[in-house]
Amino acid sequence: VQLVESGGGKVQAGGSLRLSCVASGDLYSIEDMRWYHQAPGKQRELLATITSSGTTHYEDSGKGRFSISRDNAQNTVYLQMNSLELEDTGVYYCDADISRGRLLPLLRYWGQGTQVTVSA
Repeated sequence: VQLVESGGGKVQAGGSLRLSCVASGDLYSIEDMRWYHQAPGKQRELLATITSSGTTHYEDSGKGRFSISRDNAQNTVYLQMNSLELEDTGVYYCDADISRGRLLPLLRYWGQGTQVTVSA
């Protein structure tokens, strides 16, 4: 199983980016998918979670300007980020709870991260 993030880059403050995270490999089922932000020198923090049925939950750090969504047919989770601020700079990671088979347990898999740099 592999998760690959994309969509990061450099953007001016006030701009928008949409991040994508695609899961591939032996994917029997994908349950919760999540996005995290790790600012330079800080711990990784959870932004938002989306269940397989599309229910979303946002942590305080992800409320208001960020929106999580997913395309189950494409095994992809997205993070729409609007009104970006300097403090949004950092690496964005996704993870997902995935089962590789009917009798196999859910395990958490991580992507390698995508860099977002917000400039003034």
